[in-house]
Amino acid sequence: QLAEYEIQPCRGCFACNGRGNCVFANDGFAEIFSRMADADGIVLGSPVYSADVSAKMKAFLERGGVVVATNPGILRHKIGASVAAVRRGGGMTTVDTMNHFMLNKEMIVVGSTYWNMVYGKNIGDVLNDEEGMANMRNLGENMAWTIKKLISDAR
Repeated sequence: QLAEYEIQPCRGCFACNGRGNCVFANDGFAEIFSRMADADGIVLGSPVYSADVSAKMKAFLERGGVVVATNPGILRHKIGASVAAVRRGGGMTTVDTMNHFMLNKEMIVVGSTYWNMVYGKNIGDVLNDEEGMANMRNLGENMAWTIKKLISDAR
């Protein structure tokens, strides 16, 4: 939950080279990125602000991008999906921004029966988007199936 953490933008110092994580641990980035590196599956989600991901998600993706670029393979073959909470527009751009991060980091991106977004204006409104919530449940099932399949095939 990025909302619970302060996430500073990337400084572009590349000190993370060979360390597997950002050297600056004065915010929540290093903790969250470590969890991602340990996870089998990752769901990136963002509300849509100004037709794209939130500023906090953008900062997270930029820092994560540099960490992975200087430590290749950290996220390779992890299963991922992107979801967006949308009021009106910008959902596709938001999902695309997060999907591009995952694809560029050698992750396997899972889809669902429709675009991975739910609609609502106020906090909690998205729970009333029946079609969107059904799509999210299907997305979760597809992620679980893919993770189980990869684990069983690896044995």
